[in-house]
Amino acid sequence: MKRLLEQTRKLNRLLQNSAREKVEFVQLTDVLSDAMKCNTYLFDRKGMLLGKTFAAGFSCDKLKDIIDSNNIPPEMNEWLMSIWETRALDQSRSKQCLLSNDDCDRDMYHLIMPVGGGGQRLGTFILARAGKEFDENDIVLGEYAAMVTGMMLFVEKSGRVEEEARKRAAVQIATSTLSYSEIEALQHIFDELGGDEGLLVASKIADDVGITRSVIVNALRKLESAGVLESRSLGMKGTYIRVLNDLLISEVRKAH
Repeated sequence: MKRLLEQTRKLNRLLQNSAREKVEFVQLTDVLSDAMKCNTYLFDRKGMLLGKTFAAGFSCDKLKDIIDSNNIPPEMNEWLMSIWETRALDQSRSKQCLLSNDDCDRDMYHLIMPVGGGGQRLGTFILARAGKEFDENDIVLGEYAAMVTGMMLFVEKSGRVEEEARKRAAVQIATSTLSYSEIEALQHIFDELGGDEGLLVASKIADDVGITRSVIVNALRKLESAGVLESRSLGMKGTYIRVLNDLLISEVRKAH
């Protein structure tokens, strides 16, 4: 019981730290692996590996290759995502590796634990241990870790959604101030750049589009003031442009 309490406190500290700084998910898998002497893998809802820790002394090149590929086959992830409560599996009965389905005589026990947050399924923990079944204390700690991880993933996901909304609002406000000719000029600028940054000659684009150079200058200034683009004159070489908001180019293209 004392060891269980110590490990839950470690998880609590990670959760508290995640409110102030980015916590690497491998820190979570490290805690579980150390507490249960097991391999610990954490996958997101798409089957991408978020964190992994192998138990000391564990050796299986094929399994390590699968894990090191950083994602699992879609059909495997689909099966994992269909599991909505902790499930214990005994590989010694199936004689098959859980992740590869290859024949395997290794005496391995697994725990599959769904990870959720905000009413959504966000990922899956897989715990694997050789020679010893998982007991009730293991399951309690594992499910607590899954809950903590779910909260962290939900906060991270919410932050990404908020950031995406903020970026989209910024480019929409910026493009709403542009005239028709300024939008047309910017579309040619982005075609010329062919990416998020590069050099261009404003006078050449003005001639190609059939507008004055001042239209291009005004368009760039508006986007700069909105914080979605950076531009810098390099004299005879032209103007250096760098897009700061990755939604800007697509928004300009559809603003015509």
